Amino acid sequence: MEKTFDIILKNRKILHDFLQNTPKEDLFKVPEGFNNNIWWNIAHVVVTPQLLMYKLNGLDFTLEEELVNKYRKGTFPEGEPSDGEMEKISAYLFSTIKHIQLDYEHGRFKNFQEYMTTPKIGLSSPEDALSFNVFHEGLHLGAILALKKALAKA
Repeated sequence: MEKTFDIILKNRKILHDFLQNTPKEDLFKVPEGFNNNIWWNIAHVVVTPQLLMYKLNGLDFTLEEELVNKYRKGTFPEGEPSDGEMEKISAYLFSTIKHIQLDYEHGRFKNFQEYMTTPKIGLSSPEDALSFNVFHEGLHLGAILALKKALAKA
């Protein structure tokens, strides 16, 4: 699983670079034909592993439940986040994955509840959830690249 965590952290570095290098107004714009923005995609990627790893194992989240509820599947951008929220998400890009890795290495994910994802990929173990997370983050990186392209044309 070390390679899986390495891939996730490399993707998180790319997402962090988008946060640092995209003009703030572009982070929050929803271009025509889209239903979310760059910021939402990044925040969504941060909270999803909380649901996949902690909720599906009956454990408490390692970040604020209000953030999970604000950016989980089925949500949409609601105004602009505060500077404090942006700083939290930026830090959580890395800290939450390191926390999951430590919890995984210490065997905390023992009571995994099977789950069928939206793209009909069944998860029956923490390893499945982590593998799916790599796929999920790739989808959202693709969405961010499409958003950047749409914003450049606008």
